[in-house]
Amino acid sequence: MRKRILYFSYGVVAYALLFVTYLYAIGFIGNILVPVSIDGEPTAPLWQALIVNGLLLGVFAIQHSVMARAGFKRWWTQVVPKPIERSTYVLASSIALIALFAHWQPIGGVVWNVTDPTGQGVLWGVFALGWLVVLVSTFLINHFDLFGLRQVWLYLIGKPYTALPFKTPLFYKYVRHPLYVGWLFAFWATPTMAVTHLVFAIATTAYILIAIRFEERDLVDVHPEYSGYRERVPMLIPRPFGRGAATTGAA
Repeated sequence: MRKRILYFSYGVVAYALLFVTYLYAIGFIGNILVPVSIDGEPTAPLWQALIVNGLLLGVFAIQHSVMARAGFKRWWTQVVPKPIERSTYVLASSIALIALFAHWQPIGGVVWNVTDPTGQGVLWGVFALGWLVVLVSTFLINHFDLFGLRQVWLYLIGKPYTALPFKTPLFYKYVRHPLYVGWLFAFWATPTMAVTHLVFAIATTAYILIAIRFEERDLVDVHPEYSGYRERVPMLIPRPFGRGAATTGAA
């Protein structure tokens, strides 16, 4: 029983750290109420800032993608117990993001600056919508399983883990990856686009497009019906007419 409690506590701590990191990310990308944000005056030469930022983004991308792959999980669960595998992934993601926040190097320069109050309001609205879509999307596919809490809870109460059913609730009827759509809104919607922010947005968009390919390969292996879903439903941009999906699909 002690081990079950320990694993559950570990999962809760990992989740709590991720939640705090998520809130800080809103302030970091939006330059809102945080001591260190994505924009600011340059503190290092351009070449150094680009190298440091590239390394930080690369570390997060590699960690986030490699640890999510089925092959890595099969090896990793020989080292890390299965009930806390997802929580460990969540913890590692949070640490990678915290490192990015702490060591990010501003570049300076402005790509665009919207001064019209209506335009600013629209862009801030899209920014907020992006973060909301991200959060809602996680609950649609089971927020607590995605972030490891369901796994440690089932282990705590002595029940075996069961895989989630294959479904397409709400947003998933229109695009296959609404969570990524939310991230793109959050990364690109800003009244003032500094060069630093643009570098971040381009790099993360490229990562998303690459990561989707690997993620969908795993989904097809786990859920054979995902192939049909992929043919019916757009990846990121909804079709202007029609829902484009049946009542079943992939979370």
